[in-house]
Amino acid sequence: MSTLRPLGNRVVIKALPKEEVTKSGIVLPDTVKEKPQEGRIIAVGSGTRLDNGDIAPLDVKVDDRVLFAKYAGTEFKLDGEEMIILSEKDILAVIVGETEK
Repeated sequence: MSTLRPLGNRVVIKALPKEEVTKSGIVLPDTVKEKPQEGRIIAVGSGTRLDNGDIAPLDVKVDDRVLFAKYAGTEFKLDGEEMIILSEKDILAVIVGETEK
């Protein structure tokens, strides 16, 4: 399996799939599904370089479950899996206290 090391303040996210069935049981086709906005961080960069040359670490870490801006980042495939690379500023929130399904 390939590995990535994002540069600077960038992170690599594996998007989590959205529900494909509505609460009333209607199955949604691919054409009407929205782009996922939730994912799990699989790699983080070293941080933001400050004006004085120091590096400020990122607020997120590997395995954090996050919400990110709808049209943020660049999508790509790595070893057949859909990934998104984006700047830390495009992450809106970290989901804490989650319960696994």
